[in-house]
Amino acid sequence: MQKKSLQTFLFSVGGIIAMAVLLVMVNFLLAGARQRVDLTQEKAYTLSAGTRAILAKLETPVKIRFYYSQSAASTPQVAGIKTYAKQVEDLLTEYQQAAKGKIILEKYDPKPDSDAEDSARLDGVTAAQLPGGDPFYLGIAVSQLDAKETIPFCAPNREKLLEYDISRAITRVVHPEKPVIGVMSSLPVFGGSANPMMMQMGQRPQPAWALIGELRKDFTVKNVALTADHIDDDIKLLMVIHPKGITDETQFAIDQFVLRGGKLIAFLDANSLVDSRNQQNPMMGQMGGGGSTLDKLLKAWGITFEDKKVVADLNYKMVLGDSNDANAQRPTWLSLTREALNADDIITSQIDNIWYFSGGAFSGTPADGLQETVLLQSSPNSGLVEGFLANLSPESAMKDFKSGGKDLTLALKLTGKFKTAFPHGDPKESAEAHDGATNAPAAPLAPALKESQADTTVILIGDSDLVNDGFTIQDTPTPFGTMRRSLNANLNFTQNAVEQLTGDNNLIGVRSRASLNRPFEVVRKKEAEANQKFQGVVDELQKKAEAAQHRINELQAQKSDQDQRFIVSPEQQAEIAKLQKESVETDKKLRAVKKDLAREVDSLKTRLALWNIFAVPAGVVIGGIFLAVYKRKLTGAK
Repeated sequence: MQKKSLQTFLFSVGGIIAMAVLLVMVNFLLAGARQRVDLTQEKAYTLSAGTRAILAKLETPVKIRFYYSQSAASTPQVAGIKTYAKQVEDLLTEYQQAAKGKIILEKYDPKPDSDAEDSARLDGVTAAQLPGGDPFYLGIAVSQLDAKETIPFCAPNREKLLEYDISRAITRVVHPEKPVIGVMSSLPVFGGSANPMMMQMGQRPQPAWALIGELRKDFTVKNVALTADHIDDDIKLLMVIHPKGITDETQFAIDQFVLRGGKLIAFLDANSLVDSRNQQNPMMGQMGGGGSTLDKLLKAWGITFEDKKVVADLNYKMVLGDSNDANAQRPTWLSLTREALNADDIITSQIDNIWYFSGGAFSGTPADGLQETVLLQSSPNSGLVEGFLANLSPESAMKDFKSGGKDLTLALKLTGKFKTAFPHGDPKESAEAHDGATNAPAAPLAPALKESQADTTVILIGDSDLVNDGFTIQDTPTPFGTMRRSLNANLNFTQNAVEQLTGDNNLIGVRSRASLNRPFEVVRKKEAEANQKFQGVVDELQKKAEAAQHRINELQAQKSDQDQRFIVSPEQQAEIAKLQKESVETDKKLRAVKKDLAREVDSLKTRLALWNIFAVPAGVVIGGIFLAVYKRKLTGAK
């Protein structure tokens, strides 16, 4: 018996030792191999196809210098940033492996007063100051021959854009030349100086919009006046943002620019919220900033734009809580999900959350020779409402809302050979000829073009607010300074359009992936159903309350003595009291219905949250119990 126990003991110890040796050998053999499985749906930890395409085209090696203060003390303040630094390092290693020798990765630990720190400074990598005063480096320098691009500090809030930033840096050192983009706008997109009086009160000049900052990283950006009568020949792409008050002469300049083969992206608007905020008169601001269009050009292209009515959509409306109502809804502020975006176009195929603020809609049939591609569209549960009513309040906007039962086009792309919108040539010359002007031009002008010689592209978007910082960016103070976080994919959408029209499509796939999110589509659908369920009751009660108030106003006007403004007959007083009581009761019922609606939506969110939290653990427990019972039955059978 003792001999058997000794054998069992020796076999057990031997087995453990054998397993340990086997484990060490396997780890030793696989140490050089880097394989990992990315189980995320969007493959967030795998290099995108766009990055692989960029790396595959490399002919000359690119050097990446990675600066990371690895030896910095692991205090609680830097624990998070060190974890992120490891992710950055892993991603760079992925680049190195995918490039098959065309990426040379060098890693530095810039300790204070070291050669590595000098190298970081020469490369333009900047240090964040830790709470104790020590510098912390986490930057990347990419170079090829004499070209160099630097990411001064890899901010954690740009984690989703990290791959894009690195791929863009590689692209820029390979192709250092920057195309020229012209930007024309009635809004202060390039920033502006503060009023002298306000500067004395401490007001700082307004910075350029984030969109301009992003474009300047990849392009040479020119400010083109809204009154320009000619677009410079070196401009490859013209971006027009809210061309409010644009003249026929400037539209002619844009017309000739397009006919010369130039690309155009135009952000029109039916009710510019940014413009309304810039109004000096508060009353005018409340009435809205008004619309903008390119009427002459659109007419020639066969397109019509609603520049006074905005799109309201019950399926894509935003829910913005305020102090009075946690579920306050904005039906003219749209949060467009994947269903609203063209899945087949490279500009929109890989993004899924665009916000659209009181914008208009396009309609019409493109002129001969032009092909239309719809990029953004509303749901069938949408319609057009007056823009100035939408600016007053959501309730005002919905007063006359009627669902059209069909999609509305919010953004589109026209491709093909364009014909001029000015068959009689320059409208300025035509006007002078009509007035009998005899002064000859200082220099002979080239004859006006009538049709483009080659295919070109124009993108039209019905909202200009979607590229404003206030609707796209959120600044967050952090120990490493103010960090900017994108609220949506609006800038990605715009940059995708710019890059498609300027020739580099590979970066689109890289950037677009960063905007992927997981909206609560089931919640949205259920909310829409709940709203439809209660909307009829709400409308009926609101009409009843308005009718009561209207009757009260009528009785107030029917006074026996008009000179005594506040005296009414006893009968009228009794009826007014009765109507006021009915009005109060109606308001109570209305509030109760709205509370029921909010309660139903909250209950739905709670059920879904509980399902998401407990479904997987419950499945594991049930599976374990089933497996245990099954094994027990097998053991019992033996």
